[in-house]
Amino acid sequence: MKKTALVTGANSGFGKLITMRLAKQGYTVIAGVRQEANAKKLADEIEQAALSTHVHIEALDVTDTQSIQALKKTLESYAPITLLVNNAGTAYAGFAEEIPVDTYRQQFEVNVFSVMNMTQAVLPLMTKGSKIINMSSISGLMGMPSLSPYVSSKFALEGYTESLRIELAPFGIQAALIEPGSFQTNIWDTSMHNQLQEPPADSKYNTFYRKVKSHMAAQQPNYGDPSEVAELVVTLAEKKHLKRMRYLIGKGVRLSLTAKRILPWHLWENIILRKLLSKK
Repeated sequence: MKKTALVTGANSGFGKLITMRLAKQGYTVIAGVRQEANAKKLADEIEQAALSTHVHIEALDVTDTQSIQALKKTLESYAPITLLVNNAGTAYAGFAEEIPVDTYRQQFEVNVFSVMNMTQAVLPLMTKGSKIINMSSISGLMGMPSLSPYVSSKFALEGYTESLRIELAPFGIQAALIEPGSFQTNIWDTSMHNQLQEPPADSKYNTFYRKVKSHMAAQQPNYGDPSEVAELVVTLAEKKHLKRMRYLIGKGVRLSLTAKRILPWHLWENIILRKLLSKK
């Protein structure tokens, strides 16, 4: 079967690496990019990598239904689509009491509703053997203070994908989640760190804020190589059967998740609080 993939958020981070790695694997890749300037930059990098014949850059704003429908018409000429990688995403941070509810709406618009919209658009162009890979996060399995917008959106994505996978199974279309830990991608620079702004001087969350920022800074040198995620996408794309629904990747994620699952909640909670609120 001809191998054709659609990757959203293809201009940077995981998306760019996934696009290039799939192209090297022989896929025809439709790379969805929102901004024209980013599309031009990606085109230059693809040309330098001698992958221009395999990658087709298309305008795509995953939060705009008209943009998605316009892309769908283009995709018809590539059908069947054998792989959809819902990678586009962003991250908002802050403390739940202080974050405007509209910020949560914006978070869900990008990380959840866009995935639903893209999936509905592409599924009619898929056939038996096609796959949908949704980019989740370890944050879709455990909550952390100051990250409730991002965490809650990923929890929602996890539930959606569970239902989707079962619905599609009778038709031979498979859905799965990739759940990375912390990797060196620009979501941390352009989203998370920029969103976690210092609370007002009289905020009761100032101690939390300082500890979380300090923890993020301390952990950054340990972030993983994002090319590992791109390799995982190719590995899953080439598998005949995705027997698992969740694929964890990253330093320490299995240990953290195992600890959360086996420890009583009060012990798990105390570990987090001690780490973030210790006087060290």
